Parts: sequence; C-alpha cells; structure tokens
Amino acid sequence: MTRPPVRHRIITASLLTVAALYFLVPVYWLAVSATKNSADLFGTFGFWFSDRPHLLAHLGAVLTYDHGIYARWFANSLLYAGTGAVCATLLSAAAGYALATFPFRGREAVFNVVLAGVLVPGTALALPLYFLFSAMGLANTYGAVLIPSMVSPFGVYLCRIYAAAAVPDSLLEAARLDGAGEARIFAGLGLRLMTPALVTVFLFQFVHIWTNYFLPLVMLSDSDLYPVQLGLTSWTGYADRQPVLYQYTVGGALLSVVPLMVLMTVLQRYWRTGLTEGSVKA
Repeated sequence: MTRPPVRHRIITASLLTVAALYFLVPVYWLAVSATKNSADLFGTFGFWFSDRPHLLAHLGAVLTYDHGIYARWFANSLLYAGTGAVCATLLSAAAGYALATFPFRGREAVFNVVLAGVLVPGTALALPLYFLFSAMGLANTYGAVLIPSMVSPFGVYLCRIYAAAAVPDSLLEAARLDGAGEARIFAGLGLRLMTPALVTVFLFQFVHIWTNYFLPLVMLSDSDLYPVQLGLTSWTGYADRQPVLYQYTVGGALLSVVPLMVLMTVLQRYWRTGLTEGSVKA
C-alpha cells in the first residue's frame, strides 16, 4: 500500500489542526474564565488565569445560587435530552427498519414525506406546536418539550439507509424459517446490526435537544421547568443589575458541556466499529 505524498499529509494535518483549534479554543476560554470572579472576567487577559483562580469554589457557587436552581435546570436538560434522544432513537430505528425491510404500497411516498420533514426547520414548527399543545393543556409542562423531541426525521432517514445496507435479507429469512417473530427479529438482529447508526442518531438528537433554545422558550414560562440553555440566558438578562451572574453564567456554561464531552468519549468506539462495516470482503 503506497503512502500519500508528504505534501498531501502536511495539508491534511494542517486542516485538521485548524479544525481542532476552532472547536477547542472556545472550550479552553470557557475553562479559564470559569476560574475567575466577575471583576477578573473583564479585567484580565481572556486566555490566561487570574492571580486567584478558584474553579471549584466558583462552580459550587453556581450550584447553590438561588436555592440550587441551576441543578434543577441541569436535571431538566438531562430529562429532556436523555428521554427524548432514547425515544427518538427507538422510533427512528423501528421506522427505518420497517421502511428498509418490508415492501408495501406507498413505501417510497412515506420515505419522501420523511425527507421533507428533514428540510423543515424546527423554528418554523415551534409556534404551531405551541398552539396545539396549548389547546391540549400541555403548554408549560415537561411534555411540551419532551414530546416534540421524540421525533427525528433525520434519524428515520439515517436508519432506513443503514438498515438497507447492514441488515441482509438472507439473514432475516433464515430467522423467519427458524420460527422467530418479526418483533424478536427486530430486537435481536435489527437493533444489533444497526448499532452504529443508532449511536449516531442518539448523539445527534441528544446534542440537538441539549442545545435547543427556541422550543423551550416558546413552550415554557415556569423557570422551574427551564433547561440549562434557557436558564443561563435568563441569568444574562439580570447580569447588568447583578454582575456576579456573569461569573455564574460562564461557570454554568462550562458545566453544561460536560455531558456532551462524556457522551462523545464513551460512544465514539461504536462509530469506529461502524466505519469498518463491510470493509472486509467475505
């Protein structure tokens, strides 16, 4: 196997380095700024620590401010993102598997509708959803954020494409000949073979829900139901009158990226497994 020219390797490494810096420098700034008080936050160099860094003390102040409201926001975000991502992944897996393995009249029409759903921005649906949930008495409840988060047209699209490539018809026929029901085949074979796609859908949906700001803003009015993103924004609105909230907002933003980093670290091995799917010829 011939190695690519040195010039190409240098260009590739340089582009990857620039991309890594683009994503890591804001996180570094956030970590440095979280060690500063409000005065040092504006009075010292942004990319280096102050003379009195107190990260743990500042994060503790964030968690205890206003009777621990940030911890409640954090728990709300975990509920919205965790439950919504799991349900969206399972629904996407079932829909994508069905569209890929069961021939039925109108299958392509259904798939085209799903593709159209991918193209519709979430902000365009927020107000209609609010009117619908308000008429049902679900506005300003956990369900107002959870239920829309359980639907992922992109997840259905990805699972359909991956199931068509990774779930062979011969294996399904063998399982049916052995007497396995469709539900058992889906749970025992389909979900296992689709694991890399399911991890991708779960991560995308988790990040989407965790960082979603507009839907909770429209649906929720009770601050006890806020997710982290909406709660931190509400703090910045009062920061002019309470400058300490600038410090708390930075510390809260740092804490808010921890679950995303943990998920990416824990689940990336499934991506590496999926990249080699089908790369070796039998």
